[in-house]
Amino acid sequence: MAATMTENRPGRAIALKLGAVFLFTAMAAIVKIATETVPAGQAVFFRSFCAFPIIILWLWQRGDLRHGLKPTNLMGHVWRGIFGTVAMGLTFGGLSLLPLPEVTAIGYATPLFTVIFAAIFLGERLRLFRLTAVAVGLVGVLIVLFPRFTVDGDSVSQLATIGAVMVLGASIMRALVQIHVRRLVQTDSTAAIVFFFSLTATVLSFLTLPLGVLLPWPALAWISPAPHILGLMVLSGLVGGVAQIMITASFRFGPVSMLAPFDYASMIFATVIGFVLFAEVPTPAILIGAGLVMTGGVLIIWRERQLGLDRSKSKAVSPPQGTPS
Repeated sequence: MAATMTENRPGRAIALKLGAVFLFTAMAAIVKIATETVPAGQAVFFRSFCAFPIIILWLWQRGDLRHGLKPTNLMGHVWRGIFGTVAMGLTFGGLSLLPLPEVTAIGYATPLFTVIFAAIFLGERLRLFRLTAVAVGLVGVLIVLFPRFTVDGDSVSQLATIGAVMVLGASIMRALVQIHVRRLVQTDSTAAIVFFFSLTATVLSFLTLPLGVLLPWPALAWISPAPHILGLMVLSGLVGGVAQIMITASFRFGPVSMLAPFDYASMIFATVIGFVLFAEVPTPAILIGAGLVMTGGVLIIWRERQLGLDRSKSKAVSPPQGTPS
């Protein structure tokens, strides 16, 4: 397997991260168009399956095809794949029912839930600062969600409420994915994690093919899409594959703590794309709520960076084990 090399090139790292965030947002817009007629399960299948050529080519170029794909924690990959596929399906379902900026804003809840789950499943300590940051972010999520939970809404409002619940559920699933990835990176390579997720998502989404026949819910039934819709679904896989490679490559040139805040550029991209393609304008509730969620997320990122610096300093001043102080 090729040796992993990193370089300190923050400009390139930021450019790659912003490019990936833009492509992921563009992919969401493509999926939003496709899911007007195609069920979420079918859209997930094309998104995952059509990304395979890009991912395989990338792994071949890295020299990871032969040795980098051997899983050490097979069940960890299975659970990561299940949670990730469910998250993708819920997100795609939400995109068919909600404006793109709203889906983006609710999705910012993922790092908040990650902090909570890290305390529950990984035993990480939750101090006052991070608890406050999580609370601020969750208030923002509630502000975004509140208009969707009307008591006597029409059918359109009820569908939007379902969409909001789906996207919130996707945020929870993605947080569980983050927990499993934290465990997987201790035993398995990045190549294996990327490859087996794409494989699992392809297989699991394909299993939704008979659901439209077995269950009395036409929304689940796969269809024979029009040529332009088929082209869009294939494009979503290609764009998603390139975005995945770009976001992975960005970490070669800069640390995670530096790059994490650039995830929030997706709100700018979602607002512009949503307005141009769908005539969507974010409501004040979305903007205020998204601002609070971003604040909570940035505070968590900043705190994690500070803790990381403190740990590095501690290691630097601590004598090697077995050496007299």
